[in-house]
Parts: sequence; C-alpha cells; structure tokens
Amino acid sequence: MSAQTPTDPELLAELKEATAELRAYTQWADVAGVRIVSAAPAQVQRPAHLESPPVRGAPQYGLPTQAPSALPRAPSSPPPSNTTMPPKVPSATALPLPVLVAGGANPTLDSVRTELGECTRCKLHKTRTKIVYGVGSPKAKLVFVGEAPGEDEDLSGEPFVGKAGQLLTKMIEAMGLSRDTVYICNTTKCRPPNNRNPEPDELSACEPFLVGQLAALKPQVIVTLGKFAAQALLRDQTPISRLRGEWREYQGIPLMPTFHPAYLLRSPGEKGKVWADLQLVMKKLGLPAKGA
Repeated sequence: MSAQTPTDPELLAELKEATAELRAYTQWADVAGVRIVSAAPAQVQRPAHLESPPVRGAPQYGLPTQAPSALPRAPSSPPPSNTTMPPKVPSATALPLPVLVAGGANPTLDSVRTELGECTRCKLHKTRTKIVYGVGSPKAKLVFVGEAPGEDEDLSGEPFVGKAGQLLTKMIEAMGLSRDTVYICNTTKCRPPNNRNPEPDELSACEPFLVGQLAALKPQVIVTLGKFAAQALLRDQTPISRLRGEWREYQGIPLMPTFHPAYLLRSPGEKGKVWADLQLVMKKLGLPAKGA
C-alpha cells in the first residue's frame, strides 16, 4: 500500500526543511568522515568510502574513529499517522566529539605547532597571511577560546590584537590577570575571507590542533568566546544568548560560554552579562572578587 502524499502546507514546509537539513548534513558527513547511524535498533553499515580519516594529515590527539551511536532529534509536534517524517538532524557545524589525549600521549604546545606546520589542510590557507596559533602561558590555568582570526590577527599572527582583542585584554586585567598568565587561541587558525563565519570543513580541519592545545595545557577552566567556540567544544547548537552564564564541561574541565568581545563592541549594554560570567570564573579559580 503506497503512502499518501501530504497536502497540509505546514507539513509540506516541515518536510522541505527536514530534507534540506538532511542533505546538508550528509554532504558535510561525506567530507568530515562521520559515520551516520540510525536511531533504530538495526545496525547500519558504514559505507567504505567514509572509512578514511576525517582530515588528511591531521594528528588525531584522541579523535574518535566514529560518531556517537545515534543522531539527536530536535523536538517537534507528532506528524499525522498517515505520514512518515524524516528525522531531524544536527546542523552541519555539529562535529564528532573529541577527547583530550590519545593512548596516554601528552602533546606539548610546541609539538602541536610543529605538527600543524604551514598547514594546507583546508581552503583557508589560500587566503591567509599568517597562521594564528595561540599566545600566553604554557602553564595557564585559564584558557580563552575564540572563533577565528580577523584582519589584524592575520597580519600579526597573534590572536585577539584588534579592537576586540583590546577589549579582551581589559577583561582579563579586570580579573586581576594578564595576557601572559592566561592562554588565548581560536577554533580555526586561519582567517576566513572577509571575516565570514568558519565553515564545517574548516572547523573539522583545525579541530585536532585545538584539541591538542587543550591537551597540552590541561587548564582548570575554559572560557569560550562567541557561538562557534562554544558549539565546537560543547556540541550544542543552543544560541549563545542561552548558553552563556551557565557552567558546562569539556572533557572534565569546567567551561563557561560567554559573548565574544566583538559582539560587545556592537552591543556595549551586554558587557555587564560578560562581567558576571567572568566573576563566576574568578570564583572557580579562587581569585578575589572585584568590582565591575
């Protein structure tokens, strides 16, 4: 008996949206080497062409060989009984969850940088001026993870040196710390053209090196700055406006998501929220409380 074609306009729109999401995810999965598994009990054989590592030439630092056993489903209203709906899938920025250390190996910041080399693992190398690796203390208890380098960072090779970086420096100093005592890096090590958002294949190519940096540092606290940094480490597509201000965890390390300094330059009225987030970080680190 053939399935009936749905005629309800809202249902057709939802089907169209779900199909587009599924197509985008499968395209990304083919590039990133992600194993897609049904939420049903039956096992799905991974196609042979997806058996290669997600990024050629990238160190693993404990990256998994397969994705989680089932894809999360977004909540939705029940479909009509005569219609089979396609499953909701995560957006293309949801990458496989990494772990910090592989087989007891403990990388150093220098060894991760050496492995990164003059990277050509994604298309960003074609337009970059300099690789922007990271800056700060190799013994830092606090790590700030941003999204991607901008023009000033691309020219200097150091993260957060433009106007947003100057604001971040003031935020760090307000905590009673300095740039020399913390560590600052980004999810991607090369500037996306025209400061556009980093794309899934670019995040995937850079991810092993961010994982390696965190493995080398073993910080007490991580602060993610902006949407992409939080979503990359937490695998959570919740908007940053709802993520911020609540303690999360990355591989056993307390993580505080907050707004990106560039956003604060555009919306200075939100600075109080970020300062409240940083006060929670100070308390976690045992630093003395300070006024705004």
